Amino acid sequence: MVVNRPPLHRPTDGRSQQPLLKDDHHRRSRTSFGNGDAEGRPMLHESRRPTIRSKSPEHDAAQATRKKYMVASGFLLLSLISFVVQTETASYIQNELGWKKPYCMLYMTHGSWSLLWLVQLGILRLQKRKLSWDAFWRRHVSLIRTTAQMVESREVHLSTRASNRSPVRYMLKTTAFVTTALTVAGGSWYVAVNMTTASDLTAIYNCSAFFAYAFSIPLLNEKLRFDKVFSVAVATIGVMVVAYGDRPDKKASKGEETAEDRVAQNRLLGNVVIGIGSILYGLYEVLYKRFACPPEGISPGRGTIFANTFGSLIGVFTLLVLWIPLPFLHWTGWETFEWPTGEAAWMLLISVGANATFSGSFLVLISLTSPVLSSVAALLTIFLVALVDWFRTGDPLSMASIIGGVLIMVAFFMLSFSTYREMNEERKKHLEDDEVESDSDA
Repeated sequence: MVVNRPPLHRPTDGRSQQPLLKDDHHRRSRTSFGNGDAEGRPMLHESRRPTIRSKSPEHDAAQATRKKYMVASGFLLLSLISFVVQTETASYIQNELGWKKPYCMLYMTHGSWSLLWLVQLGILRLQKRKLSWDAFWRRHVSLIRTTAQMVESREVHLSTRASNRSPVRYMLKTTAFVTTALTVAGGSWYVAVNMTTASDLTAIYNCSAFFAYAFSIPLLNEKLRFDKVFSVAVATIGVMVVAYGDRPDKKASKGEETAEDRVAQNRLLGNVVIGIGSILYGLYEVLYKRFACPPEGISPGRGTIFANTFGSLIGVFTLLVLWIPLPFLHWTGWETFEWPTGEAAWMLLISVGANATFSGSFLVLISLTSPVLSSVAALLTIFLVALVDWFRTGDPLSMASIIGGVLIMVAFFMLSFSTYREMNEERKKHLEDDEVESDSDA
């Protein structure tokens, strides 16, 4: 008996190509993400990372660098405004109100950095107020810890060994030597202010941009580029023009001594002191970038949070350790300790707050860009302070101030373009190696 079996080949009337369900075709197309094989099944090796090469590395690098520059620009603007406020209030306190306590002011201003983390924590809490406090705190501590581990290991993607190592000892050691360099550099300004002329003080101390670039070559593996060298040189020339241009002839009458004559005998020593301070300030910026900033490839948000956290560590170290010279200065009579009162106290509070804002913004700026660009950007404050003095006192800007300010601004924009290109190339390299963190991770 022969049993009639259906043929093994499929019918050719076209019904085999019709979907069993009406939306089957649409369901398959949604599942395949447009990367399916001939039968509509999703390609596993494609669906795992569907957007890894959705755009070219050049485009991704440009977008990431542009975003980082936008964040850095905001902090640059904040740092410039806060520095002008700090400079004007500090000058008013010392010259108009007569409260001249240089080291005490240095101790208070640097100690105020300890508040940076608390203020930042409050802002972050407002942004994440829908999270419970426990979840928010665990996430914040984890971010700080893992970023510190990235700083120590110089790895964006932590290895098992790096993730299991505590970063506390490394961060304490780094805080100690970075803060020491900063304090000696800042203290040299106060020591030299009564030993040399204001022109020498301004010109020499602001040469720290040159020293920052010099230290960046061995410590940060910066390449010696003509455009950067030229930009730093133009900025330095601009500072010299502001400091020494249009100097009024202050001729004293017979038997009378000018202020320039009074400091002449100590001028060489004062210039040496402020020169050492300028070198140390450039070194401080590079040391901070090398040993306390996360590696290239992290998100701007994570870099900003960690920069302010490290600024708070500097402030805490200042409060706990750098009070020691205060009793010594008081007993020797070099600087008698005295609390400010009345208007001096309120103005000092404003100056200290402005300094903390400037310092936090400046640390973020270095972290997101480079010490060289940040140093040249800080030179813009020379021209801004001159403008504010013009509006405040009515004394018009001198031709030297205008020319020097223009040179500094030109140098800043040239260096910004050069740094932007370098950051773009570095970001592209990390994107190709998949060593870039998304903003959601921060």
